[in-house]
Amino acid sequence: MQGNLGNTPVKPSRKRAVTSKYISPNQLVLEGFETPFAQKLSKQNRWVKLNELIPWDSVVRIYDKNFSSKEGRPPINGRVVIAAVIIKHMLDLTDRETIMQIQENVFMQYFIGLSSFTNEEPFSHTLFVSIRERLGNEVISEVNKIILQHHKIMKEDHEIHDEKALDNDDKKDADIENKDIPKEEPNRGKLLVDATVAPQNITFPTDLKLLNSSRVKTEELIDKLYNKHIHQEKPRTYREVARKEFLNTAKKKQKTHKEIYKANGSQLRYLGRNINHVIEMLDRYKALSEFIDIPLKKKDYKYFDIIQQVYNQQNYMYQNNIHTVENRIVSIHQSHVRPIVRGKEGRKVEFGSKLNVSMVKGFSSIDKMSWDNFNEGTCLKETVEKYKTRFGYYPKEVLVDQIYCNRENRQYLKEKNIILKGKQLGRPKKDQASSNLVSPGERNPIEGKFGQAKVGYGMNLIRAKLKNTSESWVASIILVLNLVNLTRRALLCYIDRLIFLLFGKSPCF
Repeated sequence: MQGNLGNTPVKPSRKRAVTSKYISPNQLVLEGFETPFAQKLSKQNRWVKLNELIPWDSVVRIYDKNFSSKEGRPPINGRVVIAAVIIKHMLDLTDRETIMQIQENVFMQYFIGLSSFTNEEPFSHTLFVSIRERLGNEVISEVNKIILQHHKIMKEDHEIHDEKALDNDDKKDADIENKDIPKEEPNRGKLLVDATVAPQNITFPTDLKLLNSSRVKTEELIDKLYNKHIHQEKPRTYREVARKEFLNTAKKKQKTHKEIYKANGSQLRYLGRNINHVIEMLDRYKALSEFIDIPLKKKDYKYFDIIQQVYNQQNYMYQNNIHTVENRIVSIHQSHVRPIVRGKEGRKVEFGSKLNVSMVKGFSSIDKMSWDNFNEGTCLKETVEKYKTRFGYYPKEVLVDQIYCNRENRQYLKEKNIILKGKQLGRPKKDQASSNLVSPGERNPIEGKFGQAKVGYGMNLIRAKLKNTSESWVASIILVLNLVNLTRRALLCYIDRLIFLLFGKSPCF
């Protein structure tokens, strides 16, 4: 019997045959590889689902407003551009990797609006910089608004305009005919407000490193300006000595205040000397402007202007032995970045743009973005009024941090019959009702939204360098957060509809 079993042919399973048998790469021919492109695209794919949630006609119309002139080469399709930006931030990819992913993925090509699969790039990855310049914070916010209005999350603009039109004589006639209709809609909804910082991708700034980078840049300007036919001899910059002195201090793990103060003074003197050399060389070129052009570009002039501001600020702080100055520059490459004092554990100071964000029903909106530090408590009134504009009524409750709970804001919310949920003024009383206090976990949604944006979508490190492109980067991340939330709501609506068909009841989400 054993011999019969041994001679009986056993049909190997398909899975075992695929995983156990090795095929040499030399035998694999690209033309013979089976592709699934003969099949239809799955409707369950995330990019297919997301495509159905975006009103592309209205969104592309906003982007096309940037191109008023019909002359020259036609621009890239607006849907391709906006869809590529969404893919980039949803997957937290680099510009180059985004184009490569679109080039390889048939579902992404469907999402950006192509009619068939192609191996060609939709556009060069270098165009992302120009795209971010066009898609500024205002344009992205308008796209975000159009999408939310399309899904009835916000009140549409034409409804708001119709309400404003009723403020004239027609409204008086309507009030006479419809006395039972209330003039003001009752407060509804819950508004969460908080502030955060979107840090820029810059080295942690110290006075010593900032002075050293400024000195190195002035040495480059001197090298560009030097012309042996105009200048008798090249100015001495002592660059090797200056770099050696910088490294002797910078490489120390423990530096005393006296050592840092001395190193800053040394770099200040080298930098001041170089600035004087550049000014003298420019004056020499201006005297001979009829015969020779200045060999500097617009970017070089901008750097030199920033370096002079850095020198003035650092010299003022050095002379007065202080560490603060108004509009302090922390990077010569991104001069718009300012230090934002937050007081967080481990990160007392952050360097980037500060955002005041409001959240309603899981959807976020940037109410204020600034590169200078500001007190977010002064923004609450504006945020509440924007809520009224978006939805047509004031919120019933406002959940905020302690900094928003000043007397002025409390009085304003009381006049609007809005419940303020936050920390009470003064010492807490034993018999004080806790109905207006924020219970643990009530503000978690907006804190979690910040964590989702920073950890999942790269808002913890903005890699754009220009001011407007950085703002576009941050606004695009907020847009992606709302699209993800829309996808989740679409799934809940599908489950809601299914439960209603099966049981005749609809759960309240």
